[in-house]
Amino acid sequence: MHYAAIKSYDIANGPGVRVSLFVSGCTHHCPGCFNKETWDFGYGEPFTDAVAEDLLNKLSSDYITGLTLLGGEPMEPDNQRALLPFVEAVRKRYPEKSIWCYSGYTYEKDLLSPDGRAHCEVTESLLARMDVLVDGRYIEALHDITLLFRGSSNQRLIDLRRTEEAGTVILWEKQV
Repeated sequence: MHYAAIKSYDIANGPGVRVSLFVSGCTHHCPGCFNKETWDFGYGEPFTDAVAEDLLNKLSSDYITGLTLLGGEPMEPDNQRALLPFVEAVRKRYPEKSIWCYSGYTYEKDLLSPDGRAHCEVTESLLARMDVLVDGRYIEALHDITLLFRGSSNQRLIDLRRTEEAGTVILWEKQV
């Protein structure tokens, strides 16, 4: 897997101050995408063990709320396989920090369904270690700057832990 960028202090892609990893590779090619260069799976730098360790170190500060995965498309099967060991390490070292993921795939149809476009042998394990999934393709006609942590109104902020407990999709709500 390659990555396009790392943001050490991101306040736009989830609550609080976060470390964000922009992975490379996306097959959605949404019109109006703000990261077209990340469509190429070979764009940027290789995601090595040293890069993963650097990210783990960046997460260590008390004021860092968590990790956000975006791209590109973190839930492309090849990216899922590369991200799982890293996400496991984040969860083990920082169980109190949240993990958010932005995906153009939809939770029920593309990720959970065994015949879904992005479902692979690690999907369920990866989702089980995340807290929030922002799902759905960016749709330029539904763009709304008033939306919290998403670009278009079709996208959902799914609270994965509460969803798993309830057996039905529960949307994330901002804590006051």
